[in-house]
Amino acid sequence: MKLTKEQSQEIKDLQSQSYKTKRVTAPELEVILYEALPILDHGFIRVIDYMGNDNSIVQAARVSYGKGTKKVNTDSGLIKYLMRHWHSTPFEMCEIKYHVKLPIFIARQWIRHRTANVNEYSARYSILDKEFYLPSKENLAAQSTNNRQGRGNVISGGQAEEVLSLLKDDAERTYKNYEEMLNERYDGSVIDESKTGLARELARMNLTLNTYTQWYWKTDLLNLMNFLRLRADHHAQYEIRAYADVMLNTLKRWVPITYDAFMDYRVGGTEISSKGKEIIKKLIKGEKISIEETDLSKREWNELMLAFSLKDKLI
Repeated sequence: MKLTKEQSQEIKDLQSQSYKTKRVTAPELEVILYEALPILDHGFIRVIDYMGNDNSIVQAARVSYGKGTKKVNTDSGLIKYLMRHWHSTPFEMCEIKYHVKLPIFIARQWIRHRTANVNEYSARYSILDKEFYLPSKENLAAQSTNNRQGRGNVISGGQAEEVLSLLKDDAERTYKNYEEMLNERYDGSVIDESKTGLARELARMNLTLNTYTQWYWKTDLLNLMNFLRLRADHHAQYEIRAYADVMLNTLKRWVPITYDAFMDYRVGGTEISSKGKEIIKKLIKGEKISIEETDLSKREWNELMLAFSLKDKLI
């Protein structure tokens, strides 16, 4: 990830600011406020602003005038209770705003989470930077044979080199054509004084999906956790998971008590159906049970067994 001198100076200027406030703050999050945290080859995430902390959740849950309780373990117990029993409204009282630089194809996947306020860099108004995402060789994989939206074995050797070459060549060629249609380079210089450039809103349409875009993404804590539960999961696409992993760290800095409860009940926990619950109860009692005695599909059965590390019962 490369920042221009102007961008680096802007971050330093923002971080040098100091304001007096009566609002609650998160000291650990303040440490990285405005900092560009690198992701992939040219991407980043910056925490731009936030509202509330763990105390705000407790206060909202009790609708009190105070900052919660004086004992951290009491606040922790309440937050765990809220998380455990899916009492979601108190978590909506906290908000966070990110500045994200990401490839367009990840942005289109990300925007499916329709629970945030988003303002994206306008390619109708400005020229997109000449930056493209090129995956590292260890992240080049073939299509999975048993998952239509997943990856299989890693592609290596000459085939990997060929794929990377195609991705790079296509991106550079289409960007060159983008500049030709605009009659303007990304640094603002005109290519041919005798020509009229095509409108930016039209010229952008041939760019490859690995071109980088940027946006401000503001959401509440509840919906941030819903996003992370899906996108920090090992089943998620690697590229969006890379962003989610960094965001997990900002969550820990912002609301550490909530983070612990989230990791325990949402990320580390598991959900089972009433039928699955009865199967596990029988297994605990030492009773033998087969899939034929249940209404579960093979996939449901295997997911249940894996959730409880019963690999010997997989079929």
